[in-house]
Amino acid sequence: MQTTTEQPRARAVFSTNDFALMKEVLGEMISKTSIDDARLMRMSALYHRLGRVG
Repeated sequence: MQTTTEQPRARAVFSTNDFALMKEVLGEMISKTSIDDARLMRMSALYHRLGRVG
């Protein structure tokens, strides 16, 4: 038996479809929720980052 020091390959946690679904849900939350400006800005930034990924 031969041992190797190579790390196992990392596996993706989310699929492309998952990113699209998260963006859709987050968009709904943003449009239907009245929350403070700081949190809304963070959620909006996340929404746009998800759009670039998926």
